[in-house]
Amino acid sequence: MDLAALLDPLGAACREAGEAIRAVRSRGFAVERKGDLSPVTEADRAAEAIILAALARHAPGVPVVAEEEAAAGRIPDLAEAFFLVDPLDGTREFVRGGDDYTVNIGLVVAGTPVLGLVLAPEQGRLWAGVVGLGAWVEEADGKRSVLKVRSLGERLSVVASKSHMNQATRDFLAAELPNAELVSVGSSLKFCLLAEGSADYYPRLSPTSEWDTAAGHAVLLAAGGRVEGPDGLPLGYGKPGFLNAGFAASAGWDGPVLATYMPD
Repeated sequence: MDLAALLDPLGAACREAGEAIRAVRSRGFAVERKGDLSPVTEADRAAEAIILAALARHAPGVPVVAEEEAAAGRIPDLAEAFFLVDPLDGTREFVRGGDDYTVNIGLVVAGTPVLGLVLAPEQGRLWAGVVGLGAWVEEADGKRSVLKVRSLGERLSVVASKSHMNQATRDFLAAELPNAELVSVGSSLKFCLLAEGSADYYPRLSPTSEWDTAAGHAVLLAAGGRVEGPDGLPLGYGKPGFLNAGFAASAGWDGPVLATYMPD
């Protein structure tokens, strides 16, 4: 599989999915609840259909685990390589009328995300990367800039979830990083801020699904960063239930280990 050759057609699919999401928002939509009580809308399903069709064309035969398909119980048998798709990451933010939501496509090989695309539809920005080849961001006008994590400065900038901030994260930050600047951002945009050198650290001390993180994880790795589980080891994929217990994403430096602060 030629990973670099996938970036442009899958980037186009992300942008098409983003336009479908914005069209749903402009005409209004109903909010439903899935089995886990998380919200889902027509926009999630429309975007996922576009991405699944594109993956079938450009990467035939590679299994795809997509959020809404998984919620319906349709999960393929996995191979060494498989895609993880979150067609609308940050649905709560989208439903509230906010802009911090994204479209995500990640490719995992041997447990590691190696290709990722993250689109912010309201910004028109597309972050993309292939591990070993590098990462870039494409603006709405088509201009591209190379991504690279920044060196650690005098003051640490930490990004955290808008919708999922919990007491364990507050305790961790107060104990380990009391002087850090804290910025609240939704969806996988947090990985992108690290990848483009706008932030240094992203701790997550509550569960996420692997499709929430794979694309942003790959972009960050391609830009020189890293993502570790609560035990300090590289965060892997293909886990039971496709669940992450927690993780810490960084611009490549040794941060504190999360394990002590993880909630029971």
